[in-house]
Amino acid sequence: MVECAVKDWQGEVVGQTAIDLKVAREETAAGIVHRALERQLANSRQGTASTKTRAEVSGGGRKPWRQKGTGRARAGSNRSPLWRGGGVIFGPKPRDYTTKMNRKERRLALRTAFQRRAAELIVVEDFATQFARPKTKDLVEALRRWGADPTARLLLILPERSEALDNVYLSGRNVPNLKLITATNLNIFDLLAADQIVVTAAALTKIQEVYGE
Repeated sequence: MVECAVKDWQGEVVGQTAIDLKVAREETAAGIVHRALERQLANSRQGTASTKTRAEVSGGGRKPWRQKGTGRARAGSNRSPLWRGGGVIFGPKPRDYTTKMNRKERRLALRTAFQRRAAELIVVEDFATQFARPKTKDLVEALRRWGADPTARLLLILPERSEALDNVYLSGRNVPNLKLITATNLNIFDLLAADQIVVTAAALTKIQEVYGE
């Protein structure tokens, strides 16, 4: 269990909360998180890269010149991989990069990664009511008050996508290094890529409800 301070809109500490998730053992934690990260990156690949072999390129069909007597190297087709415009040897073909990982392992890796980032975690009270209209400047100033660096890679976790939070999303999309996700869309890559993580108290509760065991 990890204790975290909760800050209000002005950046003042107004309470405490705890992160209590079932995580992997210390000796296996790095391995399971790494496998989950590799799986996410592999599954995001399209796998559509494709090249043509000598059998698929157009042309060929006739021997460019006779076998002997010309003084040139023997050639059987102008679609040879050695020729300009010829086929590609062992080039990429469409393939499926998907890798599998048990659901229990995936969730364990996610809980482990989240709790291990507790030192970089900033918990704040819900602040949707502060945005009557989209205002990027107000959000950037709030991030500074909370102790986050707006120029760093930031991850802002909100409880869910709703009309009440639309102005927050619209305010945050203009911040270059800020990524907004919901608690149910938590993923390994975003957790590990962020320098600092800002999470609302409601989102933290949602994470513990959805991923806690």
